[in-house]
Amino acid sequence: MTFILSHQVLDDILQAHRVKGNDLAAIDKLFGGADGYYWYHTLRHMCPKKEVMVWHSEEQMRAAIRGHEDETAAEDEVKPQQLKDGHLAALVKLLALPG
Repeated sequence: MTFILSHQVLDDILQAHRVKGNDLAAIDKLFGGADGYYWYHTLRHMCPKKEVMVWHSEEQMRAAIRGHEDETAAEDEVKPQQLKDGHLAALVKLLALPG
């Protein structure tokens, strides 16, 4: 399965679910529950504007997100957030290319 991430993809996801970018509760729910907004924001931060990131497996996607989270947490000298199963399941559903 292939997964794709870009700012446009994230914007399209919000639009398809009729969620506004400032509706933190709705973004939380859409992206896997409590802390869903955190992971949505992490995805926006990890993908440079005007670029597209592609992963060819769920494990590649998870590793990329985990690596980005570990790196930014180290820079900020804080403990990294843990990507929970509910968040990953939401990301798999939202970022998977059809077919």
